[in-house]
Amino acid sequence: MKQIFHTLGNGEISISEFPAPVAGRGRLLIRSNASVVSAGTERSMVEFGKAGLIEKARQRPEKVLRTLEKVRTDGVLATVAAVRDKLEDRIIMGYSNAGVVVEVGAGVDDFSPGDRVVSNGPHAELVCVPRNLCARIPEGVSDEAAGFTVLGAVAVQGIRLVQPTIGECFVVIGLGLIGLFTVQVLLANGCRVMGVDRDPERLDLARRFGAMGVDISKNEDPVRAALSFSDGRGVDGVLVTAHTTSNEPIHQAAMMCRKRGRIVLVGQTGLHLSRDDFYEKELTFQVSCSYGPGRYDPFFEQQGHDYPFGFVRWTEQRNFEAVLSLIRDGKIDVEPIITHRFPFERALEAYEILERGESSLGIVLQYPSEDEQTTERLLIRTVSTRAGRTASRPQKVSSAQTRISPVVGVIGTGDHAVGVILPALRKNKVRLKTVASQGGFTASRAARKFGFEQTTTDVQGLMSDPEINTVFVLTRHDTHASYVNEALRAGKHVFVEKPLAINPGELAEVEEVYSSLIAAGTSPLLMVGFNRRFSPHIVKIKELIDPLVEPKSFIMTVNAGEIPSDHWTQDPEIGGGRIIGEACHFVDLLRYLAGSAVVSANVTSMGMVPGGGVTHDKMTFTLSFSDGSFGTIHYLANGHKSFPKERLEVFCAGGILQLDNFRTLVGYGWPGFKSMRLWRQDKGHLPCVTGFLDSVRQEKPAAVTFEELVEVTRVTFSVVDAAAGGLPQVGV
Repeated sequence: MKQIFHTLGNGEISISEFPAPVAGRGRLLIRSNASVVSAGTERSMVEFGKAGLIEKARQRPEKVLRTLEKVRTDGVLATVAAVRDKLEDRIIMGYSNAGVVVEVGAGVDDFSPGDRVVSNGPHAELVCVPRNLCARIPEGVSDEAAGFTVLGAVAVQGIRLVQPTIGECFVVIGLGLIGLFTVQVLLANGCRVMGVDRDPERLDLARRFGAMGVDISKNEDPVRAALSFSDGRGVDGVLVTAHTTSNEPIHQAAMMCRKRGRIVLVGQTGLHLSRDDFYEKELTFQVSCSYGPGRYDPFFEQQGHDYPFGFVRWTEQRNFEAVLSLIRDGKIDVEPIITHRFPFERALEAYEILERGESSLGIVLQYPSEDEQTTERLLIRTVSTRAGRTASRPQKVSSAQTRISPVVGVIGTGDHAVGVILPALRKNKVRLKTVASQGGFTASRAARKFGFEQTTTDVQGLMSDPEINTVFVLTRHDTHASYVNEALRAGKHVFVEKPLAINPGELAEVEEVYSSLIAAGTSPLLMVGFNRRFSPHIVKIKELIDPLVEPKSFIMTVNAGEIPSDHWTQDPEIGGGRIIGEACHFVDLLRYLAGSAVVSANVTSMGMVPGGGVTHDKMTFTLSFSDGSFGTIHYLANGHKSFPKERLEVFCAGGILQLDNFRTLVGYGWPGFKSMRLWRQDKGHLPCVTGFLDSVRQEKPAAVTFEELVEVTRVTFSVVDAAAGGLPQVGV
């Protein structure tokens, strides 16, 4: 299937072939019939892409600050590489789509194949969308008209915030697509409406719908006009749907309003507000968030949990339904707003119109009509990549060096996979056969960049491919154990990103599968990406402390940084929480340096504080090892970014070793060693991946034994259980 995207670095718009997405749990797979180009949002994305680096930095100053922070922690070279990779990203375009359901995922019982629906899906022949971001199209509403629903919901949500009542006077500043929807819905609410714009054609449309128009291109004064429109009293409210960097629209809105008037920003403007504008009149000002309640809430959007109807009357999904009802009842007239129609294969012409700044409003993309052959073509889930057949062939090695040549399949193409693991695979010159992701888009991007032969959304097909002998699992934490088991049963060697499992039941199943294979006489390799033990600094520390027979003391301070409570990693069912999902790295690191098993853990965690937010990512636990060593891990998410993110201190034999951020290692009173410094941070990812692949090639045991993987995982479970139960000490 084909999809439209743009490149962040240069703003280029392209249409490319991608594998069909999979209808995952709680999702609908929809065959597109129509989609609408959002002139404001999509034009600004293209303009940002085409801007130079200095202009990009000026438009996104918060990104500049993050970049500077990364320079301080990771070094200049790592930061430059990360920025370059980001600029090569391809962004999916579009968010207002209408089509027919082809497949429904598990847990979806309110939609069926064949239903006509709207969604916030992108410009693509097939889209995969969470159920709560879809709504059924009523009879009498065409696909083309329904394609405007999501844009209409943006207008409706702004109107809900301004709370109009019959007979009130409102001004709409900015008569683009959303502004004209706003005009129509306000009129349907029994309000009097005045529209402000500089485009005569848009003003004519507003007048046609029943509003008064003010043309600022003719130097008409919108404030004076609004006062006249409201019989000198001031209007009841203003909705700003314009897109500009100027502060003037908000200032004008304040001047137009009566005492205690309401202003809602739906578009994007400058926000240097004047207190005097708002003080005397006691005006209210609010910024509207997209389509309505539920937007950006993963509990609602991704997990499919609805808000109770009696308490949240209008969610984003119910706003979609309201817009569709207004279109069906003739309260919203879409036809006059449509200025251009293009077949999907000519979609690039639509973006040329935006780039040239030609007059346009509703630009509709029309998709081929459904037929058996077309549907069959769209549902192809594995696509060959021409570049892969020449770029990913393995480097020749002698038979004395290797017995097996790894042929790799990769599942998961998130930021860590693309930024860290896949570059390490490419440097190892292995044959990159297939890369998979649920949606297909990110897998295709990875295939193009790293030279995979195929991109797919069919994980089972990847697992059953007889050529693939090595699988890298780089997906979300809750899928790790199941993919590991599936790959092991298929006879593959497996590298899985941490954690191995997020609960004891998953871990027990992995143990059972692995043990049964060993008992059957096979020798699969399984390794978790505990890369820090492979860092050159850690290799040096190990070299320095191993000759010392006395117990060691370790202090590992992790300035983890705060992440939102609704982030998936904080969810015990999805990410396992940050101790299981991330602190396992440091348990493994201390276990490796001690060279002996963990026998117990002492845990101190932050108590529940009213209004204190997440507390389970702020704790200290001390591990006791069988040789008498101990190590304390301070995992803290309430620190400042200017402090090193990871600091390790080793106390032994009258000396101290201190490692900061895997860049600088300093010895204090350590005979024969003073310091080791690197230009860039090195957490050992490349040697970790290389070591695993060497084990595959040479049919030797993995660098991290299966028993250690299980031990480290169990320790994290014990620590989390102890913190939850308020237990000071637990055996492991």
